[in-house]
Amino acid sequence: MNRPETGPLSGRVVLVTGGGRGIGRGHCLALSAQGASVIVNDPGVSRDGTAGDGAGPAADVVAEIEAAGGKAVAHTGSVASWDDVADMINTAIETFGTLTGVVNNAGIVRDAMVANATEADWDAVIAVHLKGTFAVTRHACQYWRAQAKAGNQIDARIVNTVSGAGLWGNVGQSAYGAAKAAIANLTVVTAMEMRRYGVAVNAISPLAVTRISEDFFSGEKADDPALDPARSSDVVAWLQSPESSWLTGQILRVNGHTLSRIEGFSEAPARYHAKDGASLQFSEIGQAVSWLYSTSPRGLAGPLPTA
Repeated sequence: MNRPETGPLSGRVVLVTGGGRGIGRGHCLALSAQGASVIVNDPGVSRDGTAGDGAGPAADVVAEIEAAGGKAVAHTGSVASWDDVADMINTAIETFGTLTGVVNNAGIVRDAMVANATEADWDAVIAVHLKGTFAVTRHACQYWRAQAKAGNQIDARIVNTVSGAGLWGNVGQSAYGAAKAAIANLTVVTAMEMRRYGVAVNAISPLAVTRISEDFFSGEKADDPALDPARSSDVVAWLQSPESSWLTGQILRVNGHTLSRIEGFSEAPARYHAKDGASLQFSEIGQAVSWLYSTSPRGLAGPLPTA
């Protein structure tokens, strides 16, 4: 990695959660390669959020960045801890003098069918993905809003991470999928609220083989270069750049060499109207719904099986 003396992200300071491995590591290296100073957050836990390597992964990425001439600092707090997140933001400001962006990438998985899922597993996944994304977003936004109200010019970025499981669903991933879907909406809401302060908020949906997704891939796909975790990192670096200031409230899907935009829930064009402008009646709902889905059958699973 050759880090330019001055690059498009020169002067930017970006916090990356889950930055010690996989996709997050790729983000940290790409951000540094373009000139940013990076806070590498990773508590070093295993893929299910239990004990792991501790400070090792974050420290290793910092060492890589510094060896290439970049600037970085490690942080091993948990995004699920309000106090740890506050300390991440403070660490960025105390170390580099400011914070210009965050990349919410931290995640764990505890897959289970809905009928078998435990409360503890649900809570753990939601805490890291959804609460963690919110906690980092909230503390960063609080800092930027205070700076804006003090008369300082703000040009900040938030990049969240969603997935196909959240956008389209995936069997066995109720907690993970629900969290990722909620993060997609959180992206839109935060973009609405923070635009006035000079903060652009977007999300990526990367397709890659990582510790979290490795069970989804098998055989040749596991070694497919198109599924390398770093394939989405230049997109993240661009979203942290001044050039991206016009884009906010959006989701970009990164699939190998392909970049596409994700459009949220939309109302299908077909409309069923109750007769004479009256309220819909129970007796006509079956006919109405059947007609609506006959015009757009995507996603239908067919009738439920009988006992």
